[in-house]
Amino acid sequence: MKVLHVYKSYYPDSMGGIEQVIAQLGRGLSALGHENRVFTLSADPLPAVLQRPEGQVHRSRLTAEVASNPVSFAALPEFRRQLRWADVVHYQFPWPFADLLQLLNARKPSVVTYQSDIVRQKFLLRAYTPLMNHFLESADIVVATSPQYRDSSPVLGRLKSEVRVIPNGIDESTYPQPSPERVAEWRARVGEGFFLFVGVLRYYKGLDTLLQAAQGFAGQIVIAGSGPEEAALQQHAARERLDNVRFLGSVTDEDKMCLLQLSRGFVFPSDLRSEAFGMSLVEAAMSARPMVSCEIGTGTSFINVDGVTGWTVPPRDPQALRDAMHRLQDEPARALAMGAAARERFLTLFTARAMAHAYNDAYRDVISAGQAVLP
Repeated sequence: MKVLHVYKSYYPDSMGGIEQVIAQLGRGLSALGHENRVFTLSADPLPAVLQRPEGQVHRSRLTAEVASNPVSFAALPEFRRQLRWADVVHYQFPWPFADLLQLLNARKPSVVTYQSDIVRQKFLLRAYTPLMNHFLESADIVVATSPQYRDSSPVLGRLKSEVRVIPNGIDESTYPQPSPERVAEWRARVGEGFFLFVGVLRYYKGLDTLLQAAQGFAGQIVIAGSGPEEAALQQHAARERLDNVRFLGSVTDEDKMCLLQLSRGFVFPSDLRSEAFGMSLVEAAMSARPMVSCEIGTGTSFINVDGVTGWTVPPRDPQALRDAMHRLQDEPARALAMGAAARERFLTLFTARAMAHAYNDAYRDVISAGQAVLP
């Protein structure tokens, strides 16, 4: 089967959670005998075709970006060419320009993974809603990544067809095993038993609340990652003299695994529905680390089950966040048990293999349904 994956950005230009999901899914599908291509945009699409382990990446030149929505005139004829190759088209939502691309698709079955509601551009959403609804209704299958998001999204709730749930997953074998020497280097630099955050430093990550929670917290917090909020967060920490907070900037996958190994737990204070899932939480669960996250009605609470794999707390509540970290710090046996439960939940629900098999079933269902209605 030939699967065309469609998303607004991809490696090497962008390395976010959805790009990671596409890469992990592509590798899982390749193991099942399928062929993958990724269709995306790039400001510098030379070379236009890249070869990666998950398949070919076909890049069209970016024309402009409007309200975080990349568009491309060159993509229109190129997408038609890719449609001729594909057996099924798999979109990652949201990307409004992809809704327009789907208008070019009259014959090929399509699957849409609904990664997130559109949260920030509320005024533009009103104008976009008719196109969005048409796009989602035109898909043969719409997938949510957690029961929580399926049940809480007003957009998904209006769809006439059933929404499947397929969690995002990762392949543990694609992560480097850190050397003892590298772990020792990080231990000398940041110690151990700290609480770790890893991710892009964006507005919805709730890191201002984490810095407020750091005041009066009898422990260390390590923040790994860079992003648009980095300077403001560092200024906040300096202004409040938060000596127990360390900013590391971007780290490699090997260094991330070192930090997870040295940490007491993983803290993930995202406070808006823009955080629809949380691949960093899956990585923490894979590493058997107990978690602290916020209850925002999304997949974060599907990965981190309150009282089982860690604690969930109200969003934007520094005291509750601080108390949850203290509980994991003060009860090491319970923290260890929660980490083991997180690891077991990862193996059951969040592997790339499970994700690939579930999408394989979805693709076969839409192809079979399409063949059934042919004259």
